[in-house]
Amino acid sequence: MDSEILIIGAAIVDVLARPVGADVFKTGSKPADEIRMSTGGDALNEATVLARLGKRVRLATVIGKDMAGRMLAEHCAAEGIVLEDGCFHDDIATGINIVLVEDDGERSFLTNPHGSLRKLSLSHIKMPFSPCTKILCFASIFVSPEIDTAALVRIFKTAGEQGITVCADMTTCKNGETAEDMAPALAYVDYLFANAKEASLITGREAPEESAACLVQAGAANVIIKCGGAGCVVHSRTECFAVPAEPGVECVDTTGAGDSFAAGFLNALSEGRSLKECAVYANKCGALAVSSVGAAEWSRSLKTLF
Repeated sequence: MDSEILIIGAAIVDVLARPVGADVFKTGSKPADEIRMSTGGDALNEATVLARLGKRVRLATVIGKDMAGRMLAEHCAAEGIVLEDGCFHDDIATGINIVLVEDDGERSFLTNPHGSLRKLSLSHIKMPFSPCTKILCFASIFVSPEIDTAALVRIFKTAGEQGITVCADMTTCKNGETAEDMAPALAYVDYLFANAKEASLITGREAPEESAACLVQAGAANVIIKCGGAGCVVHSRTECFAVPAEPGVECVDTTGAGDSFAAGFLNALSEGRSLKECAVYANKCGALAVSSVGAAEWSRSLKTLF
């Protein structure tokens, strides 16, 4: 299958338990209303939502040849997500996260730093990219230690030279990186996603609007700041606006909400919608995501939102 969207990043297994508060560590045993296994990882979450929206998606990731890896492979096959050749490795354990979800939907993670979650490197990303690829999304800057700024430049520059729209999401910076540090890579990014906290940490600015402006100044053409219950802030080289959150949303679990937001934006972008329409669509997907348990469970029966 010729894939129109390439997602690069993590594919792991999540074990979710809810509701779980800090008191769970004060007892030998505590019942939970729900404990379940689910696919996870920023890239796989985005790919899953996009595939369920009818997009042709390819995933570049790292997966171990183990039970968890087989679960991910079966999931991708069932959803129609094409895995890049060479994803599976004998010497790497598939990443498994334990996700503790509190009553208000906020969550804490227990992660294995030695598993596949942080093993992605340039050697796992095939370049040049397929000529069928229209959009590339690097699902989380700062997740993979081996993908530094120079590696991002190579990925994004190669995609840009092929006429591919370059998108990137980020997580919390790990080593005090600044927008100035990331500028060489951001210069090749058409659409950059970050939540308000992540954007504030990398820019040193408190207000999302100021963080977005700083990231545009650093080189990104369009910056979309995810503000949770406050919606999102969008800043391009020519305009800045806010899109309010969807009304009447009950937050059950925030796991994967940012990934669903990004996937919604990419879906609308692939259909040629305007910047504001993409942001509205992204908000809808993020709102639906927090309304159910699991990173992408909300999208199981989804075909369209518009």
